[in-house]
Amino acid sequence: MKILSIQSAVAYGHVGNSAAVFPLQRIGVEVLPVYTVNFSNHTGYGAWRGPMIDPSDVSEVITGIEDRGVFPDIDVVLSGYQGGEGIGDVIIDTVARVKAANPNALYSCDPVMGNAKSGCFVAPAIPILLRERVVPVADIITPNQFELGFLTETEPDTIESTLASADLARAMGPSTVLVTSVERPDRELDTIEMMVVTDAGAWIVQTPKLPIKANGSGDVTAALFTAHFVRTGDAADALARTASSVFDLLTKTLESGDRELQLVESQEFYAHPQMQFTSRQVR
Repeated sequence: MKILSIQSAVAYGHVGNSAAVFPLQRIGVEVLPVYTVNFSNHTGYGAWRGPMIDPSDVSEVITGIEDRGVFPDIDVVLSGYQGGEGIGDVIIDTVARVKAANPNALYSCDPVMGNAKSGCFVAPAIPILLRERVVPVADIITPNQFELGFLTETEPDTIESTLASADLARAMGPSTVLVTSVERPDRELDTIEMMVVTDAGAWIVQTPKLPIKANGSGDVTAALFTAHFVRTGDAADALARTASSVFDLLTKTLESGDRELQLVESQEFYAHPQMQFTSRQVR
């Protein structure tokens, strides 16, 4: 499997491609990383150095890959945080060119906009761009519950309302919706869930909620789920594998006391998930 991953990069820590690439490689995926920024560290520290890469330069890198005749072999285009409208245009164009070369290729989009605690933290134009132009060309999207509500202008908070919101998102274009950070009032205490909705059905997985906020964990989740699902076509298994791997990654990070994901130290959890969590079909 080959994945063209268009995301940010940091020298210190793990977000964007700096979070997604290694876990994908560890499960045997060939990754072609294209960077949209080259920062010293993620912006959550409040200070960072390094450049945002001009969309035209990002496009040039992608064209250079195309020149090597690689596009027919790309199985997935993966994207995450989009810092500006220009990058969105580059991604949309890239998806069209890859799919022209390989009609079986898929586009997996993590529509990063914010979360329930922080609210929307991207530029005002980005949610509109995602809703109106990016999500409609995606095959897989991986929003958190807050972002799903933002995309569909709903307020999902139960299994039923989250399913309904996911169906609205699927009506926009993507056939598969992975919803992360699902928090419903009737769930077990100190737990959190992920739900996947496809043409074949819907499944949910529940894990303990750890007392940690780890930048980049969503990037790992989107990457692993996409790879597992595209490889097998089994959404329930991909969900269980991803939840098991990410939970162990977060547990090791919490135990370390470090702010940054223990990405390398957790590599066996990607290659050999413990499968301590199972998916439950909800439709």
